[in-house]
Amino acid sequence: MTSAPAIELRTHTDLESVRGDLLDVYADVRAPLLHLPNYAVTAFGERLDRHGSEPGFTAVLAYAGGQPVGYAYGNTIEHGDRYWQRTTPPPPECYTRRPALALKEIGVRQAWRGTGTARRIHDALLAGRDEPHVTLMVNPAAGDGKVHTLYRSWGYQDIGHSQPSAASPLLTVMIRTTQSGDEAATITGVTA
Repeated sequence: MTSAPAIELRTHTDLESVRGDLLDVYADVRAPLLHLPNYAVTAFGERLDRHGSEPGFTAVLAYAGGQPVGYAYGNTIEHGDRYWQRTTPPPPECYTRRPALALKEIGVRQAWRGTGTARRIHDALLAGRDEPHVTLMVNPAAGDGKVHTLYRSWGYQDIGHSQPSAASPLLTVMIRTTQSGDEAATITGVTA
């Protein structure tokens, strides 16, 4: 990893104010995949609009020189949410009995990869959240498996699989605590 460049992180709870920047960065980040129906900008825009209207929506964008270079966003999911219903095998109740943060998307422009920018955006998204867990779905083939390995290095563990739509690849569902050590273990009933 090279040294972290100067970026400004901005947190938003209103989608409308950052929708254009999110679409712009997404199109750049996913450029090699945009020909696939699940990754098309229009499909992403539809998912983004749905996610932006769900409870607990928060987006963190990184800017350098006034230009967006990366983002992450997520929202709160409750016990019984379709997110959990599509996960197989069903996740242990210790993860689902309380609300969790679902990290729906994270992306960083090519020039900013390997600089720690994605981790800084991720950590800013988690900062101040009340949910004891954060979950995400990753395509295990992304980056020839490097993205999955990166999430593991951030403390995520595999708990199942999900295929959110017919056009989506089979994704690995991962989870980790948003809080550290004993506090998280007390909340979840799981030993750390």
